Amino acid sequence: MPEAHVEAPTVGSVILAGVLLKLGTYAVIKFLFPLFLSASMFYAPAVLTLSIFGILYASLTTLTQVDMKKIVAYSSVAHMNYVVLGLFVFNVSGFVGAMFLMLSHGLVSSGLFMLVGFLYERYKTRILLYFGGIARMMPLFTFMFFVFVLANMSFPGTFSFVGEFLVLMGVMLKTTVIGVLASLGMIFAAGYSLMLYNNVFFSTLKFNIIKGFSDLTKREFFCLFILFILTLLFGIKPVYLSVLFDRVAISLF
Repeated sequence: MPEAHVEAPTVGSVILAGVLLKLGTYAVIKFLFPLFLSASMFYAPAVLTLSIFGILYASLTTLTQVDMKKIVAYSSVAHMNYVVLGLFVFNVSGFVGAMFLMLSHGLVSSGLFMLVGFLYERYKTRILLYFGGIARMMPLFTFMFFVFVLANMSFPGTFSFVGEFLVLMGVMLKTTVIGVLASLGMIFAAGYSLMLYNNVFFSTLKFNIIKGFSDLTKREFFCLFILFILTLLFGIKPVYLSVLFDRVAISLF
């Protein structure tokens, strides 16, 4: 999956993160649970173990990357493991959190892939070593990137926080050990998200490599603004979606 993200153009990465990744978890909700609920509950411990392994492995791998798109791609894989984790704890909190996280992941990952793509269009590179100090030259781009980085690390007030908080609460109700291990993923997420942001925007400005600074265009700003508004709106007022998700979860469990 990370390799597919890296090789795909920006539009392909956005479609992959925003739509195609959700088909697997949608199939779990729509077909696996209604048809094979007993078997799903029987194999739930194995799925939870794999999900924890996926969270920790993807998060640690993200910390070693130097390509910005690979950082976003591996973090995307880690967050989708939280979705699976929430679905297979078989309680209302975990299920609702997984539904929230599915939607927030589509918004946040798509926004980050778009921002990385905009940088690549300008400078034809995504390697962290070539960037630095962009905050001085591209303030609007810096602000947008900052908001989506906060959402990627599930900062309170963003859409992702609601989903991951509910997932972890559901996991804690199921088993404390897995809940503690899953919470490590949030710590790693803060680490690689802040590392990415700091290296690109607040390190030394490299005039000999990066030249011709230009902030967001009207087209780019409009595309990001839609994701930006939805990320903050559902993070501050999740009640708009929680009523719908609660009804679905109660009907299943």
